[in-house]
Amino acid sequence: MTRLYLVRHGPTHAKTMVGWSDLPADLSDTDAIDRLSRHLPAQALVVSSDLSRASDTASALQGTRVRLPDMPGLREINFGAWELRTWAEIDAEDPVRITAYWETPGDVTPPGGESWNQVCTRVDAAVDALINQHTGCDLIVVGHFGQILTQLQRAGQLSTEQAFGHRIDNLSVTEISHGPTGWSTGRINHLP
Repeated sequence: MTRLYLVRHGPTHAKTMVGWSDLPADLSDTDAIDRLSRHLPAQALVVSSDLSRASDTASALQGTRVRLPDMPGLREINFGAWELRTWAEIDAEDPVRITAYWETPGDVTPPGGESWNQVCTRVDAAVDALINQHTGCDLIVVGHFGQILTQLQRAGQLSTEQAFGHRIDNLSVTEISHGPTGWSTGRINHLP
């Protein structure tokens, strides 16, 4: 059984769509980081997205755990032309597309960005590679809202709409497992 502890990075405080932009995380809440680190398995391997908000959060949680190389496949959604823009700005220009992207996710893409289905394919491949290389291990995977939802959707066999209905807070952990009988889910959006 391979257990994955999906941790969302520390907050960026951005009020825009932040995907592949490399904004830093606010890691000043050391009490929250310490609680989260103590909650996570001491012998787990730590891996993260290569974006600094995830990588720096992983470093803050690492302690004596073994750190694996950062993985670009674990990045957040690529919002393309919507990157670092507010919903209101995008809605004023392209209301049909932005509504479809969030209300009926699937093949709709932001201009120059990724569809939900493309994000799922990319993140699934990265997580599958981790599981294949570290079968039977506990893995702390530090990443992003969208990246975590892709795995929650897969493990819980949820529709995209059901997955999007979950809240994933900064510095929360969502637990999923993969074993001989398939996927299972544990706690979702747990804040230790």
